[in-house]
Amino acid sequence: MASIRKQPNGRWQARYYDSTGKQHARRFDRKVDGQRWIDEQTAALVAGTHVDPRTARQTVDQWCDTWLEGYASRAPSTLRQAKVHLRLIRQEFGTMQLSSVRPSSVKAWTARLTAEGYEPSYVYAVYRRLAQVMGDAVADGIIPRSPCSRKTAPKTGEQRPYVATTEQIWALYEAFPEGLRPAVLLGAFAGLRLAEAAALRVTDMDFMRGIVHPAIQYPDKPLKSDTSRTAVPIPAELALMLSAEVARTGADVLVTDAIMRPATPWAIERAMREVRGSIKALPEGFRFHDCRHYFASLLISAGLDVKVVQTRLRHASAMTTLNTYGHMWPDKDESSRAAVAVALAAREDKSRTKEVST
Repeated sequence: MASIRKQPNGRWQARYYDSTGKQHARRFDRKVDGQRWIDEQTAALVAGTHVDPRTARQTVDQWCDTWLEGYASRAPSTLRQAKVHLRLIRQEFGTMQLSSVRPSSVKAWTARLTAEGYEPSYVYAVYRRLAQVMGDAVADGIIPRSPCSRKTAPKTGEQRPYVATTEQIWALYEAFPEGLRPAVLLGAFAGLRLAEAAALRVTDMDFMRGIVHPAIQYPDKPLKSDTSRTAVPIPAELALMLSAEVARTGADVLVTDAIMRPATPWAIERAMREVRGSIKALPEGFRFHDCRHYFASLLISAGLDVKVVQTRLRHASAMTTLNTYGHMWPDKDESSRAAVAVALAAREDKSRTKEVST
């Protein structure tokens, strides 16, 4: 139900009721403007894209504050990353109304970030954060549609992790302080992340069956996801090495500092920075997490398919595995040639058989 009427002061009041029965009204100097507004809102109601006009005037800054309140339950590191992304979003769109952000503005923004020297992968990550924020605004009925779509998405950028050689991994192991050496083993041969390796307790290990059960992150925080709790099988040789280290230290954890206390992630990464320069051909920026990339390369070179590698790396999605390590799978050119050659050979064999029979 909608109506428009002239008020004593000469202006026109247009009003309508939304699907919940709430009345919305605006005043206009001209009747035609009021009628156009009513028509637009009525069309939005019919199309199912209607939003409260007052709510739609909310700025990006205001919505980011509200969005962060609901995002605060995430892990501290995840929340910090979101705030860093939002800082760039606020700089560009903060004073704009949510409903005023256009796809063209988003494309121009990501292009400008790239021109300013941001890595394509980082530009894509910030764009995905904007898409997440805008998508939640749509879900809350604040805007009818998001300005982010496949048409506005920037290139993801290629992220090809450095993969150390086996010789470099063992050189790192030998160069590390004794108590921290199990961290190298856990990263390179079980794929544990830095905070997981630092927090791994003796009770999280099944030395007899050769199974690692990641349970917490350092110091005593939940793991990144439920998938991160997936058990990791290890060979008996690795289980024996880790068991010997526990027997040596008598500690409740596998990775210790110089006085047998649980080592911090900072201590492990600091040791990596101190020794990496002494390892032949190892990149200057090599991190502990790159040991995990080595683990992935071991699995892929052994012929394991993407689903098995995903499970061992404890990725929530196979897409994550493919995006990061897809280039490591062996080139399939020769195998595809062989498959076609089999079909061609079958035809040739059939032709020869016909010739012989005639």
